[in-house]
Amino acid sequence: MTATAAVIADCPLVLVVDDDAGVRNSLQELMESVGLDVACFPSPSELLNVGLPDRPGCLVLDVRMPGASGLDLQHQLATRGIAKPIIFLTGYGDIPMTVQAMKAGAIDFLTKPVRDQTLLDAVIAGIQRDVEQRAQAQNIHQHATRFATLTPRERQVFREVAHGRLNKQIAFDLGISEITVKLHRSNVMRKMGAISVGELIRTWDSLPPGLREKPQA
Repeated sequence: MTATAAVIADCPLVLVVDDDAGVRNSLQELMESVGLDVACFPSPSELLNVGLPDRPGCLVLDVRMPGASGLDLQHQLATRGIAKPIIFLTGYGDIPMTVQAMKAGAIDFLTKPVRDQTLLDAVIAGIQRDVEQRAQAQNIHQHATRFATLTPRERQVFREVAHGRLNKQIAFDLGISEITVKLHRSNVMRKMGAISVGELIRTWDSLPPGLREKPQA
């Protein structure tokens, strides 16, 4: 990836989906007025056909559109494991729709016409959440990659240390010497990039549940 491409990949992108061209143009002008990149789509299907770029950002969705609604798109993204933050806009909002959208993780549910600053505040909150989610996902991936370099015995020791077990307790349970436990623990900390037991425990807690299952020697 070139330096320019790297900068673009880190630059937030707001995705707008609304069947009203006037609304799309208005929202695009608003986002660009504060320096945000924006891409507009007239329907959920057109967005899905293009795919979501690998950039931080959020979605601004109209609720009621011909064909698939904004709520339908929210559900489709969730089933694909895409947790991009969503702000809903509607001129016909009602309580059940709001509850459904918010329970499914929407950042906000705003009724048209909406004040520019109110919408911008919601968009900034959505972008910030996505930045945090992406950073967390990157950390988890890094930890999982490092975890894969551990031997089965090191994974056992890692698990026991993460559960607060003392070296002598681990040695007894695994039928090895305490010195060997210390050696394994040192290797685990080095391979996982942890500088303290506390950090090692936090790393363990961040691993996907499937990786934290008790390993076999």
